[in-house]
Amino acid sequence: MRESSAVRWTRRVVLTLLTIFTVLPLYVMVTSSVKPLRDVQGAFRWIPTHVTLRPFVDMWHTVPLGRYFINSLVVSGCATVCSVIIAIFTGYAVSRYRFPGRGTFMTAVLSTQMFPGILFLLPLFLIFVNIDRYTGITLYGSRLGLTITYLTFALPFSIWLIAGYFDTIPRELDEAARVDGAGPMRTLFRVILPVAAPGVVAVAIYAFMTAWGEVLFASVLTDHSTRTLAVGLREYSNQGQVYWNEVMAASLVISLPVVVGFLALQRFLVHGLTAGAVKS
Repeated sequence: MRESSAVRWTRRVVLTLLTIFTVLPLYVMVTSSVKPLRDVQGAFRWIPTHVTLRPFVDMWHTVPLGRYFINSLVVSGCATVCSVIIAIFTGYAVSRYRFPGRGTFMTAVLSTQMFPGILFLLPLFLIFVNIDRYTGITLYGSRLGLTITYLTFALPFSIWLIAGYFDTIPRELDEAARVDGAGPMRTLFRVILPVAAPGVVAVAIYAFMTAWGEVLFASVLTDHSTRTLAVGLREYSNQGQVYWNEVMAASLVISLPVVVGFLALQRFLVHGLTAGAVKS
């Protein structure tokens, strides 16, 4: 069927409006990050009158952004690695083995996504405080506590996602590996994981993005030394003065790891779709 001109022009108009809606905030952010503070606080201009890179230098001194960057990187990286490792083993077991309670387990895992995260804020706070009181293990205000928190939220969906991806891989690959004398662990790492690379990458991206931009739990379960980037941005506002140009510059720098990582892994996703596949 040939597309009518009305449908074609409607599609063009809708895509153009969506593009403008997406790009316009990014343009405002970029232009505001290269303006002096007085220009940002004054009348808005689409084209900056004075261009300066000073906000990208001052943002590291106005707040301890470097420390917050390291905190976010450590917490998000650890949560991602733990989520991927646990999800791989759990998803493989659920996909390849039938055991009592398998269906109940997957239902319970998926049902945890039905509840809003704010419901767990106070219980987690009380749990961390009492663990510190009775065992001496400091979780509240620590990177470890925040990593465990993000892991609890990323892991259920990660397990469900990667188990579903394992289900799409033919079981003949497992049987062929067993015929060659490979055990379950060798089959998983040498045969199944190369084929399941796109699913593993998707889990890693989801876990990392969940931890990297989270604000609510990071603002409650951290202190000044373990604060993350998403929370640290608030410190550019003090005593009625908001350093908007530095906020925009810091926001651009914060988004770079996610954008660069996604662009790099996007190519891996395309190539990973056929990596290790059985050819007829």
